[in-house]
Amino acid sequence: MATPQTAEVRKQRSIQRKVDADDRRKPEKVAKAMQAGARKYPEPPFPKQHHPKPGEEWKIEPAPMYEAPFYVGSKKLDGKVALITGGDSGIGRAVAVLFAREGADVAISYLSERRDAEATKQAVENEGRRCILLPGDVSRRTYCKKAVAETVKKLDGLDILVNNAAFQIHSADFADLTEKHFDTTLKTNLYGYFHMAQEAVPHMKPGSAIINTGSVTGIDGSRELVDYSMTKGGIHAFTRALSGNLIGKGIRVNCVAPGPVWTPLNPSEKEAADVSKFGAKTPMKRPAQPEEIAPAYVFLASPQMSSYITGEILPIIGGY
Repeated sequence: MATPQTAEVRKQRSIQRKVDADDRRKPEKVAKAMQAGARKYPEPPFPKQHHPKPGEEWKIEPAPMYEAPFYVGSKKLDGKVALITGGDSGIGRAVAVLFAREGADVAISYLSERRDAEATKQAVENEGRRCILLPGDVSRRTYCKKAVAETVKKLDGLDILVNNAAFQIHSADFADLTEKHFDTTLKTNLYGYFHMAQEAVPHMKPGSAIINTGSVTGIDGSRELVDYSMTKGGIHAFTRALSGNLIGKGIRVNCVAPGPVWTPLNPSEKEAADVSKFGAKTPMKRPAQPEEIAPAYVFLASPQMSSYITGEILPIIGGY
């Protein structure tokens, strides 16, 4: 005599047989990269390449896409002045272009990549806005003070600070992570953000914005990027803490936390074979291009679009 339990077992096994038969009939799927943008973006495998630090955009193949030709500006940042660290290439360059398209003048802070910086300056000027170049090391307080002062003097103010400059290089074995390596990562990624923000705030009026660049590694961690993950998690906490501190001044502080993005940072960080597969493990099966990330910075910078948003971490990681 069948019991309720045996009847349930038969039902479950019947469902299992159907699903097994369905699975056998389906052809094996070959995962394809997701293309959901206004134009097609490059997919792995990429050419094998490894570039010396700090990385130069003009050497990267294929060239990172930053122009956003289908993005139409609508004066979201009209009359604003922005200072972007690491603005010579990658995400920083794409943000500079869209800020200019939205009506902002832009100061570009960069370490030593003069050729890339000049290309970014030309791209900003092509949008009809002013651009100044500020070479120097964000890990040094004296440079940050000078960069902010030059921006205020030459562009007549400072409304938006984008902390974006970063140092990243892997260390496969934790025991191999040297103090020099660790110190360089922390000084660039944490001290740089702290110094720039502290120098910028006295010049900012209510309605101004600070946008930090975090990372998915600051959320999930990365086994070969212990120091970098640590700094990016720190940047997320810095964003939340500073946002509360500056509410009384009317200054919003937010963070964009990208996943893999095709910029000079990674071809100068990874081994050539790993660069070839960069971004392939995301649900979209490809890395983002800088122009896909930059609109988030416009959104967080614009008082018309995000006046009630502060202390937020916005992950853009190609799906979960």
